[in-house]
Amino acid sequence: MDRGAGRALPVARSGRAPGGGADDAAGDGHVVEVRRSARRRRTVTAYRELGRTVVLIPAAFSPAEERRWVAQMVAKLHTREERRRRSLGGDDELMARAVALSAAHLDGAAEPASVRWVDNQHRRWGSCTPADRSIRLSSRLRSMPEYVVDYVLVHELVHLLEPGHDERFWALVARYPRAERARGFLEGVELASAAGAAADGASGPDAVD
Repeated sequence: MDRGAGRALPVARSGRAPGGGADDAAGDGHVVEVRRSARRRRTVTAYRELGRTVVLIPAAFSPAEERRWVAQMVAKLHTREERRRRSLGGDDELMARAVALSAAHLDGAAEPASVRWVDNQHRRWGSCTPADRSIRLSSRLRSMPEYVVDYVLVHELVHLLEPGHDERFWALVARYPRAERARGFLEGVELASAAGAAADGASGPDAVD
C-alpha cells in the first residue's frame, strides 16, 4: 500500500473545507489524515487505521482538489460502513444469524437464549455466558466484514458446547470454513491496536473470549 508523508486534519461529513489542528476529530468521530504520494497520479484511496481515517492522494493535487476529494472519500467510506451496519441489523437479526450458523456448522447443537450487540466491550470482540446461554458481540464489529462477524458468533456459539479453549473447542470452531481467515483479520486489527496503544501509552489488544 502506497503511504507517503501525511498530516492530520478535520473534515466535516458535509464536505466542509478542512482546517488546522493535528488532533481534531472528523465529522464521523475520526481524525482524518491526508497522505500525499508522488507515485499516485489520479487515484484516491481512503481507509480506517488506528482510530483515524487515512486518505491517500496524488502529491500534485491542489489544495482545492484535496478538499474536494477528501470530503468525497470520507463520505463514501462512511456510507459504506453504514450500509454494512444496516445489513447486520439489530439484536433480532443477530439472533437469527446465530441460529442459522449453529444449524449450518454445529448441527444446531448450540442454542443461545439471547444474542445482542453491546457498546461496553472494549477489550473483547465477543463474550458468552454458558449459564444463561447469552452471547454478546462488541458493536465495533459492525464496521468489519460479515465473515468476521460470523466467525465471532461461531466462536461464542461453541462456548455453549465447550466452555474452555481446548482441542475439541477449536475443532468445532474450525467447522466454520472462513475461521482461519477471520482469525487472521482480527489478529491484524489487534496488532494495529496494540501498536497504537503502545505509542499512546495505553493498554493492549482485544480478544474473542
